[in-house]
Amino acid sequence: MSGGLVVALSGGVGGAKLALGLSRVLPVDELLIVANTGDDFEHLGLSICPDIDTLSYALAGLDNPVTGWGRRDETWSFMESLAALGGEDWFRLGDRDLAVHVERTQRLRAGQTLSQVTADFSRRLGIGPRIVPMTDDRLRTRLRIDGGWVDFQDYFVRQQARPAIREIAFEGAVGARPQPDVMAALKGGGLRAVVICPSNPFISIGPILAVPGLRDAIAHCGAPVVAVSPIIGGRAVKGPTAKMMTELGLEATSAAVARRYGDLLDGYIVDTVDADDVAGLDLKITVAPTLMTSLEDKVALARVALAAADALR
Repeated sequence: MSGGLVVALSGGVGGAKLALGLSRVLPVDELLIVANTGDDFEHLGLSICPDIDTLSYALAGLDNPVTGWGRRDETWSFMESLAALGGEDWFRLGDRDLAVHVERTQRLRAGQTLSQVTADFSRRLGIGPRIVPMTDDRLRTRLRIDGGWVDFQDYFVRQQARPAIREIAFEGAVGARPQPDVMAALKGGGLRAVVICPSNPFISIGPILAVPGLRDAIAHCGAPVVAVSPIIGGRAVKGPTAKMMTELGLEATSAAVARRYGDLLDGYIVDTVDADDVAGLDLKITVAPTLMTSLEDKVALARVALAAADALR
């Protein structure tokens, strides 16, 4: 069974890999990618959207295959000059990447929404599927560490994710409104599936589900909701997911991630090494290789996710 819109929830690097795979097996009008904006922040006077940009670069074929973030063939003259002047250089902005932030900031200040800016950038970069922010309103992920509350990028980049996390909050979530096209897709019928990409459940998918109305709309969308575990054998492929889980008093396992999503899920995809870990879950489990190191891996996992969802329809 196939046909119908697929809504994919995604953070940055890990989510972008599966999003790219989905983009290779679905018609462009059958994929809507909902990007986390909780990581967004203002730096050097610029509006920076790390997860939207990571998704955009991946789908446009411009991503850096070594780092997983930023653009390939990047140059760093701006950062070198900034550092020489004593400026803040802890968040590295490549010269090509900088152009995106400058133009986005200018357009947002002129009154465009983040959705409008993202859509136009996608068109100019030749991206077929739609990438939309979870909300056009300001919502920021904040983390409480032993020294107090800090912005996510301060913790993740400046402090290299070293401090232990005691608590997570989503500043501005109460007043945030879901991106209208996302809600229309979830409530409009003709939905094939909702796929939760293998992104950090706390700081990538958590902010999306914190937007008022979004979690409920997903739960009642009438289509299967399947997630791909970001944990393989007790470790995260990328980022601090496993570390965060341990610090928040959870086991760093695929089963713990599934329990975090709770009754939102109908199906769950885990790596072959984690088959025993999820045996007791009351979910339709699909066991498959989930490590995505090549385009073929990404496409294969995308097909697995769609097949798992279709089997639940």
